[in-house]
Amino acid sequence: MEFPSPSHGLWRVWTLFLHLLLLLNSDVVHSASDYLIGLGSYDITGPAADVNMMGYANAEQIASGIHFRLQARAFIVTQPKGNRVVFVNLDACMASQLVTIKVIERLKARYGDLYTEKNVAISGIHTHAGPGGYLQYVVYIVTSLGFVRQSFDVIVDGIEKAIVQAHENLRPGSIFVNKGDLLDAGVNRSPSAYLNNPAAERSKYKYNVDKEMTLLKFVDDEWGPLGSFNWFATHGTSMSRTNSLISGDNKGAAARFMEDWFERKGSVRMDSVGFENDGIPRRISNIIPSLHDNHHELLELAASFQSPPGKPATKTSSIARRVRGVLRQVDKPRFVSAFCQSNCGDVSPNVLGAFCIDTGLPCDFNHSTCGGKNELCYGRGPGYEDEFASTRIIGERQFRKAVELFNRASEQIKGKVDFRHAYIDFSQLEVNLSKEGASEVVKTCPAAMGFAFAAGTTDGPGAFDFKQGDDQGNPFWNLVRDVLKTPGKEQIDCHRPKPILLDTGEMKLPYDWAPSILPIQILRVGQFVILSVPGEFTTMAGRRLRDAVKTVLSGSKDFGSNIHVIIAGLTNTYSQYVTTFEEYEVQRYEGASTLYGPHTLSAYTQEFKKLAHALISGQPVEPGPQPPDLLDKQISLLPPVVMDGTPIGVKFGDCSSDVPKNSTFKRGDMVTVTFWSACPRNDLMTEGTFSLVEFLQGKDTWVPAYDDDDFCLRFKWSRPSKLSSRSKATIEWRIPQDVTPGVYRIKHFGAAKGLLGSIRHFTGSSSAFVVA
Repeated sequence: MEFPSPSHGLWRVWTLFLHLLLLLNSDVVHSASDYLIGLGSYDITGPAADVNMMGYANAEQIASGIHFRLQARAFIVTQPKGNRVVFVNLDACMASQLVTIKVIERLKARYGDLYTEKNVAISGIHTHAGPGGYLQYVVYIVTSLGFVRQSFDVIVDGIEKAIVQAHENLRPGSIFVNKGDLLDAGVNRSPSAYLNNPAAERSKYKYNVDKEMTLLKFVDDEWGPLGSFNWFATHGTSMSRTNSLISGDNKGAAARFMEDWFERKGSVRMDSVGFENDGIPRRISNIIPSLHDNHHELLELAASFQSPPGKPATKTSSIARRVRGVLRQVDKPRFVSAFCQSNCGDVSPNVLGAFCIDTGLPCDFNHSTCGGKNELCYGRGPGYEDEFASTRIIGERQFRKAVELFNRASEQIKGKVDFRHAYIDFSQLEVNLSKEGASEVVKTCPAAMGFAFAAGTTDGPGAFDFKQGDDQGNPFWNLVRDVLKTPGKEQIDCHRPKPILLDTGEMKLPYDWAPSILPIQILRVGQFVILSVPGEFTTMAGRRLRDAVKTVLSGSKDFGSNIHVIIAGLTNTYSQYVTTFEEYEVQRYEGASTLYGPHTLSAYTQEFKKLAHALISGQPVEPGPQPPDLLDKQISLLPPVVMDGTPIGVKFGDCSSDVPKNSTFKRGDMVTVTFWSACPRNDLMTEGTFSLVEFLQGKDTWVPAYDDDDFCLRFKWSRPSKLSSRSKATIEWRIPQDVTPGVYRIKHFGAAKGLLGSIRHFTGSSSAFVVA
C-alpha cells in the first residue's frame, strides 16, 4: 500500500482551488450577461375549410386544406431587474387591433403589468393564404362573411402560448446582429409611383426596393444558439389569389426551412441529410435508419399492411404523432426562426415581372393593364407557372441569406432595453411641415379608399373596369359609392387627388368600417431599434421614416452612430398602406390604399420622432386615446358545421382511394390517397396534424416521418356540395429527392360532428407501399 506524499496532497488542494475558481468565474460570466433571452412558438393554424382567405379580398378564395401549418413565434429580451420587450411574429396576413387587445388582457391577468401594449409588439408576415375574419373593422371582414370566432381564438391562444413559452425559457444569453443584401427575392410592383419621388432622393439608393435583410441571433450562455429573427421586405403573395390551401407563403416556408436546418445540425445522422432540389433541408433522414436495398423483401413487408377500416382516435393522437414532437429535446427549447415583414408596400416576390395572360407581353407600365383591363395582368414568380415552386424558391432564397447572416453574426448587441408607445388619432391629426425654411400646418383625413384600390395589384388583380393610376374616378361607381356613404366636400378636398370609392372612416354602421386610432411603438435592445408600424409602408416611405428616427437617435451619446433601425410592418393593428406624398399623387394601388390622405407619412414621421426624443431623454409619452374594443359588436354570417356523415357501410377514416396494390414509388413521384373524412372546422388539430406519412421501422413499428408542417405534403379537403354532410380528405405526398428507401404509409386524422353536436375523433391509414 502507498501513502500519498506531501507534494501529492498539495497538488490535490491546488487542483480543487483551481476548479472552485473556474466555477466561480463561470458564475460571474453567466450573471454578467447583459440580457435574459427567451424564445417560443405555437401553432395558430385556423379553420382549413369554409373560411375566406385574408389578403386578396377575393370572396371565392375559400380555405379547403393545408399546404403547411402556421405559427406564432416570439422572443423576449429583458435586462436583469430592468426593462423587457416582446416581439411576436405571426404567420398571418397582419396583426389585428382586437387580437392585440385580448392578448394584452390575458398577459395582464397572468403577469400583471410585466407585459402591456407598451412593450409587446405583434407583427404579421403578410401571407395571403391564412383564414380571415379575425380583424374587428368591417372593411376587413366583408369577404369572410363577418367575424370568424375560430380564426380569432386560435391566433389569440397561440400568441399567448408562444409568449408564455418565451417567458418560461428566459435565461442568460447574448444577442448578435448582422445584415446583408438579398438581391433576388423582391421587385417593385409600382415602379411608376416610385419614379415620382425626387430624382435627388432616388439617386441615393442603388435599387427601387430595399434589398437588405437584418438578422438577430439569440445565443444562450449554456445551450448555444436558440434562434433568430430577421426582417426583410417582400410581399407574402407567392401563393396566388386562387390558392385554397392554408400556407405561410414564402416567409413561413423560409422559417420552416431554417428551423429544420438547425435541427439537422444537431441530429445524430448529419451525413445522411441532403437538401431537396435547390437546398431545402429535410427532417426525415435524421430520424430513420438506412435500409439495405432489398426490393422484393420490402414488397412482401408492405403487402402485410393493407388499409384497415377507419377507427376511433383520441383528441391528442395527432399531436403525439407530430414529427417535430419526435425531434424536440426535452431539456432544451426548440430552435425558433422567424422571417418578419418590413416596408413591403410596393415589393412583390413575383420577380420575373408582370405580364398579360392573353398575349404574354409586359403589362402597361403606368396602369398595369392589358388592353385597358387590369384582370389580365399578373406578376410571375420564379417558379412560373407553379405557385408552390415560387413559394419554395423565394422562401429558400430568404432562408439561405438568413443562414449566411446567422453563421457570420459577430456584432454583439449591448445597451439598454427600452420602449415607447402611443395611440394616435390619425383621422384629423395636425402635421407641421417644413419646406425650404417655411413651415405649414396640414391635417390628415378620416380614412377613405380610392378607386385604384379596387384595381388590385399585379400580385392579385381586381375586377370590373378599375385600374391603377386613376385620379379621376367614375360617375357610375360614384353612384354605387353614394348608396353606402357620400363623402362631403371637406373629405373630398382633404384626400385629393384620390377619388374616393369608399369613405370608410365615416362609415359607422353596423360599427366602424376602418380604424382611426392607431398604435405606434419603438422597441429598443441596445443599438437595435424596431419601429412598429400598423401598416404597409412602401420602400421610399420606409426609408424616410427610418432616416428620420435614426437622425434623432444619433444625437444621443447613449446611441452614437452605430444604430440599426428596422421597420416591423403590419404590427399591432392594420391600416393598409403608407406611401410618400409624391407616390400618393400617382394614385396606384398603394396610394389609393393610403387611408388618411396625402400627409399620412408626414404624420407618422412627426409622431415617431416624438417617441424617439422621449426614448433618448428618458421621458414618458402621453398614451393617447384608446382604440375601441368591438368584440361585442361583431357579426358573423358564416354557417356552423351541422353534422358530418358517410355512406352506409363506410366509416370515417376509410380509404376512398388507396394506393395501387403492391405499388413501388420513386423519388419525385406523387403518392395520392383519399379518405372519407369530416369538416376540419370540428377540430383545428392545433399542435397536431391532419396528414401524416409514416415509415416502417423493423417489422411492425411505424415512425412519423412527414406531417402538416412539411412542404412536400398537402392536405386537401372537399365536399360534393355546400350542403352535403359528406366530405373527403385527399393527401398528396411528393416524395423528396433525399428520402430514405423503405416501406411507408399515409395516415389521416380527423374529427366528425354528430347530429347532436358531439365530436368524435377518428383516424385512417392507407395500404403500405415501397419507396425505392
